[in-house]
Formats: sequence, C-alpha cells, structure tokens
Amino acid sequence: MWTEYITATSTEQAVRMLAEKGTKARIVAGATDLILELERGVRTGTETLIDITRIPGIDRITMDEDGVIHLGPLVTHNHVAASKLLREKAYPLARASWEVGAPQIRNRGTVAGNLITGSPANDTITPLMALDAWLTLQSSRGERKVKLQDFYTGVRKTVLAADEMLVDIAFKGLDATQHGTFVKVALRRAQAISVINLAIILTLDSATVKQAVITLGAVAPKIIHATEAESYLSGKTLTDEVIAKAAELTRDASRPIDDIRSSADYRREMVKVFTARGLKSLRDGQEQAGMPDDPITLMGTSHSTGANGFSGAHHTEGSVIQTRINGRDYTFTSGFEKTLLRLLREDAGLIGTKEGCAEGECGACTVFLDGTAVMACMVPAPRAHGAEIVTVEGLANGEQLHPVQEAFIQDGAVQCGYCSPGFLMSAAKLLEERSKPTKNEIEQAITGNLCRCTGYYKIVQAIEDASNKLET
Repeated sequence: MWTEYITATSTEQAVRMLAEKGTKARIVAGATDLILELERGVRTGTETLIDITRIPGIDRITMDEDGVIHLGPLVTHNHVAASKLLREKAYPLARASWEVGAPQIRNRGTVAGNLITGSPANDTITPLMALDAWLTLQSSRGERKVKLQDFYTGVRKTVLAADEMLVDIAFKGLDATQHGTFVKVALRRAQAISVINLAIILTLDSATVKQAVITLGAVAPKIIHATEAESYLSGKTLTDEVIAKAAELTRDASRPIDDIRSSADYRREMVKVFTARGLKSLRDGQEQAGMPDDPITLMGTSHSTGANGFSGAHHTEGSVIQTRINGRDYTFTSGFEKTLLRLLREDAGLIGTKEGCAEGECGACTVFLDGTAVMACMVPAPRAHGAEIVTVEGLANGEQLHPVQEAFIQDGAVQCGYCSPGFLMSAAKLLEERSKPTKNEIEQAITGNLCRCTGYYKIVQAIEDASNKLET
C-alpha cells in the first residue's frame, strides 16, 4: 500500500508536498478508485498519499457574477446530486453524479477524482465535456487552465503533471434557453459501471434547435462528440423523424469495443436507442423524470469534514493514530498502511463491521465517519486520526437497541446476518436524514447494500416499521 500518509491543511501545503515527493506521491480525497488501484497492483510506485479531506473550504459549489459555476476539488458526487443550483443550471451533471455508485460511495468519491481517473466510462466526464468545462491545475510553479476536452490524451491518461493538483472545475451554467439530460445504460440500477452513457444539451428558440451538444462515454478511448448529429439537429424541430435520424448519426459516431460488460454491437444499438429517448425526453419536458427531487445522501444532520481545529498529521510506520470510536478514545501505533475496515476489525477488535467485497460493492462495511455513511474498505486508516467514527457496535444506547435493530429482530429481517451490520448503519443514517422516509427513499438508501440471501422485502419492512416507532 503506502509508506507515508500526509494530511494537509491547505492547498499550498498539498502542492508543496507534491513538488517535494514527485512521482511517488498522489493526492487522495475519496480514494474510491485509488485504493483499488493500489491493492490490485495496477498503480505501482506510489509511496506517499497526500490527504486533502481536512482542507477547509474546498468542498464548495459556487456561481460567480458571470454565471460561471465552480466546483472545488473536494466536491463529492452527493454534493452535486443534492445541489439545487446544479439541478437548475447543470442538470446533466447532477443526474450523472446521482447515478454514480451508491450513497456511501458518493459521500467519498469526488468529481475531481472522477475526472483524474480518466476512464471513458466515468459518468461525470461526459456531462462536463458537454458543458465545455475547464480545469485549473496548481503547482509550486503556478496555475494553468486546461479545457476538459484537452485534458485527456488516451484511456486513463491526462496532461496532469506529477506536481499538479486540480483545484477548480468551472463551466458556464445553462441559461433559460438551454435544456439538457444525462442517460446511463448499466447492468443494474446501482453500483454499476456504464455500458454506455451520454449527455445532451440543446439550445432552443421556441421549438427549434439552435445548437446541439451530444457527448458519449464508454464508446471510445476518450469522451467524444457526435459531431454529425450535432450539426444535423441545428435549425430543426424535434419531430420523431428528426430524432430517429439524429439517433442513427450518434450511433455512427461511436467506436465501442467488446469487453466483459458488453459487446460492441450492443453498445452501438444502445447509443441509438438512448439518444432517441434522451431527445424525446427533452422535447416533451420529461428529462428529469426518475431523478428524485431531494436525493438520499446518508450524510445525516451532523456531517463534518473533520477540518475544524485540525492541525494536520504525518503518518509513517509506527505513528500514532488517535481517534474516537463509538464514544470511546482509541490510540493505535499500528495499522496506518491499512484500510479503515481492517483497522477497525484487526486493531480495534470491532468485528461487527464486515468485509464482503473489499471494493465498495456490497456495503457490509458501512460505518459513519464524521457523521457521514461511508464504506470503510474505501477509506485509508490514517483518515481516522482526529475523526469521530460509529460502527454497528455503537448504534445501541447502552442496553437499549436502536429502533432499526429492534425492527430487524421483530420483522425477521436477518437471515444469514452477514450483510446486516451494513444495512443497519444505512437505515439508521437514513432515519436521521428522513424520519418518515417513503419506500422509494428507503430503496435509495440501501442501494449500496447487497443481501446475499436476497431478503430485501423484510429489510424494507423493518426500516418502515422503525420509522413508525420513531414517530411514537
């Protein structure tokens, strides 16, 4: 894994450390991609991680006086999905962010990290390319701005230098004449990589298309524009015939490959089908159908980055990790090179948090980190330093079980029980966020939790019953 972990307290410090450590260092925020790359040996030579999650003020979404929207490098997918500003001014990005992973992953994964990883299947790149976004990269040598379309040189390859940090993502917000959408085709509802994805933005003059932008993901080495379809739509109204032709031209622009998730032929056909659906939804004013007005985030009411009063940290082998777990102070002199999941189980002896997949797919390791639900297998252990953590062992209040725990027992929502800790944690955080959730909101909350016994009906019922107990 890593041999050094630096928790920065300012962008300047992070950039300075990058310059000092060179190609052996990596910035870490959500770490949802990086941890997997390190554990699988895909990324070699990385010795130092520079954690920016305690830097104050870089998780903000703002719009300046010129109508330009700015996303800081610590803006997560859930920040974007829940943003009323982005829902209004950049809906394709809000929808794409909501489609990423599950709530626990969206609470850690950042848009900046998604862009830097550079996979053509990453969901947020496609709408940001359609929005003509640009990036600000900072190093000890100064700042430079790069158009997003010029940022990529190939699959997972970017122009980001080893000593540079992405400090700002910017784009012009959509005006009243512009409407957009994002469509993702995947193998399941949540926690799935795109088979294909596409973003469409139309500038309209009444019913006539003045300008069209169509970007495609997972069908070429980089995100691409369907330029012929864009040109064809200009000056036309969205009749069924025009939509059908534009869909065919968009399909022809794609250059997909066969892989484990799909054949190239299927991808091409889905590009055609879902381009047509996206255009029809824009024509009919239904582009936001299926997107919840107020998405479940599992961020609760006590969310904190843990930045206030934090003075920074530098961890190497044998360094002290001081943290608070379930209301009790812990001091560790081992485990800094592990994930939070392994630190909890192996060093703290708290084995309620389970390892199911170790790659953020199953949710069995869900815990609360500084008030937010996350998957512990995706969090570096040193992030626990100075943090507040709650595991399933901490849900009960002394001898009094949490209402969710009582409901799981009474409703028989526990089968083999392996997944239960993760479900309990997600459900408890949901009820903190919504005391009376709808069935759809319950389903949103547990999209990141897999039950190997497929006992979902009783789990949903138990969460509903727990919410009713809270009312009384």
